[in-house]
Amino acid sequence: MIETTAVVLPAPQAAVRVEPISLPDLGPGEVLLHMEACGICHSDLMIAGLPKLPLSPLVLGHEGIGVVEAAGAGVSEFATGDRVGVTFLASWCGACEFCASGYERYCLKHATHGYTRHGVLAGYAVAPAHNLVRVPDGLDPAAVAPLCCAGWTAHCAVRETGLAAGGLLGVFGLGGLGHLGVQYARARGLRVAAVDVSGSKLELARALGAEITAPAADAGRTLTKQHGGVDAAVVFAAVPEAVHEAFRAVKRTGTVVIAGMPVRPWEMPVNEAVLRGVTIRGSYLGTRADLEEVFRLAVQGIGLPHVERHRLEETPALLEKMRAAELVGRAVVVF
Repeated sequence: MIETTAVVLPAPQAAVRVEPISLPDLGPGEVLLHMEACGICHSDLMIAGLPKLPLSPLVLGHEGIGVVEAAGAGVSEFATGDRVGVTFLASWCGACEFCASGYERYCLKHATHGYTRHGVLAGYAVAPAHNLVRVPDGLDPAAVAPLCCAGWTAHCAVRETGLAAGGLLGVFGLGGLGHLGVQYARARGLRVAAVDVSGSKLELARALGAEITAPAADAGRTLTKQHGGVDAAVVFAAVPEAVHEAFRAVKRTGTVVIAGMPVRPWEMPVNEAVLRGVTIRGSYLGTRADLEEVFRLAVQGIGLPHVERHRLEETPALLEKMRAAELVGRAVVVF
């Protein structure tokens, strides 16, 4: 039995706390990880606010980098000393139509770190081996931990707009996902119109290559009147106002991809979608190959997150700062 310290949600909607826990013994197909870094995701905040949980108390965290310390029976793909990335997606059935077509993340029997099984915001963690991804040599664990969720999600959301090089993409929300979305869009040869409520985040977007920046208030009108609208939009901000402004900004027959996870419900502008022929898509993570591509791009210096490093005991306060939209880039706990 290994004792460690973790970020624990003791009950639904309870205050998050940092406390000692005991890890279970390794089961078949599992590895013991000595965690080096773990990003704090907006999904952690969303899960902490749910009225019901499938597992409680719950260790949060799902975008981590750790080193394999021990392997359970049947693990052959990783050995002691390997550095790996841990994602939200922990396991899946491998037999359903979604698993067979490369959409394991939509498997009806999938399990997730930090929600249906314990996460990795802890000094040590146990995780299934088959969905871990090898982290290339030379990458700083703290610098790339957010790629296991934020980078993965942002990369795939930009791709799912279907825009070819030269198209104008609206990026709504320049937080932990959005500032990565700008980089992935530029790497694909897209022009970027960045939208946010924060002037400092708009400055960051310009530094990352955004051609156009606009304050969030009335951004749809601004982009339509001054720039003819955007060809597609990705909404990374988890607020209804961002969705509505994206719909106002996108051209007729354009696409709006929604990647931000809301903490409260919102209404979709369905009539506008119908009358203007706008396609609405949700985007959730990607394939294992997509995540491997995200790490290959990171080796080239593309899609590196703006990271603020923190201690484990700071996590409860960081979640509150996230709730207040006061974080720039990505907060990462370093062990």
